[in-house]
Amino acid sequence: MTDTFVVGYDGSESSKRAVTFAAARAKTAGASLHLVQVLEWSPYSFHTPEELAERHKRREQELDRAQAILTPAVEELVAAGHVATCESRHGHVGDLMCEIAKEKGAVQIIIGRTGGTGIASRLLGSLAITLVQASPVPVTVVP
Repeated sequence: MTDTFVVGYDGSESSKRAVTFAAARAKTAGASLHLVQVLEWSPYSFHTPEELAERHKRREQELDRAQAILTPAVEELVAAGHVATCESRHGHVGDLMCEIAKEKGAVQIIIGRTGGTGIASRLLGSLAITLVQASPVPVTVVP
């Protein structure tokens, strides 16, 4: 069994840097890569049956769009000789990244820094802070 690195990926420049970093470390360590995109989705809402059906349809469309972002990145990694997989889910990003790391038996979570430096990020926190506090494995934040 090889080690697995869980990498947050949404197609942004910061997530591309995280994948580049993770791929270099995976090659050295003989680890596999598992790219993850979590779409924020609140289950707490009251709707009519019609609204719920429409909401479910939108949710599935968002997952399809996320997969369309993840798949080319995984194909590129595989073409470069890496073992790589991906998935997209709805929910709280920090919670799901930790859950996926446990499910995959990951040895590390790698994410890109988005560069939030304002007062809002200090008050509201960030994914990096959440993961550092809650992750079951080491977290690397790539600048």
